[in-house]
Amino acid sequence: MDRAQKIFVPLLAMAIFLALWEALVTLNHWPDYKMASPSDLPAAFWKYRSLFLIDAWQTLWRTVAGLVLAVIFGTGLGMVMGFSKVARAGLYPLLVGFNAIPKATLVPVIALVFIGQHDFNTVLMAFLISFFPIAVSVGIGLSTLEPEYRDILAALGASKLTIFRKIALPKTLPEFFGALKVSVTLAFIGTNLVEIVSPHGKGLGALFLSGQTNSDYPLMFAVLIALALLGIVLYYAVVALERIFAGWAERGEG
Repeated sequence: MDRAQKIFVPLLAMAIFLALWEALVTLNHWPDYKMASPSDLPAAFWKYRSLFLIDAWQTLWRTVAGLVLAVIFGTGLGMVMGFSKVARAGLYPLLVGFNAIPKATLVPVIALVFIGQHDFNTVLMAFLISFFPIAVSVGIGLSTLEPEYRDILAALGASKLTIFRKIALPKTLPEFFGALKVSVTLAFIGTNLVEIVSPHGKGLGALFLSGQTNSDYPLMFAVLIALALLGIVLYYAVVALERIFAGWAERGEG
């Protein structure tokens, strides 16, 4: 029953959202050049199906690459901040200040610094926009680790890496996966920022710009739905990993 609920409730929610969207367009008598409706989208998906497959893959692999880098770097940075009060005091203001910068303003800077490196620029932006939640969650999780455990293991000769693997990592896993779910959506935002602000003819962002240039609103909204679907798929991939590595936390809550 619980598994069926987890499947059908999200599907029902999406169906209600699409129905409300369709009703909004119909009741306001909006033409498709002003606001596309869900019923306009299947034709757009079919007409540009080959482009959707190619560009969706371009967006997906660069998003995943940026997210993987964010996990590696964010976890490492979180370990440094979690185990060192000095590093935590010094790095937190820098991280908060960097995260407060609108990432759209960084796209032209990155494009100028790395001219012509379109794939690298896209992966870099996905990484820059998504590592912050991971670093903060790991850092907070480690900094709140019970000192008794740390002192006992240290007295037994355990290194900080061993303490991290045996005690800190299991403790921070729920917070880590919570942050990773947020980072998934942020990584897609970073990827599409580069594809739209600094276009290079690749990815769903480029397909969106094509629809905008040609005033093809069904295509534009179809791209938005495709992005949402990719985000949902990647989100549930993280949920599956969470159940494998931190399922005990969810069971403990029940």
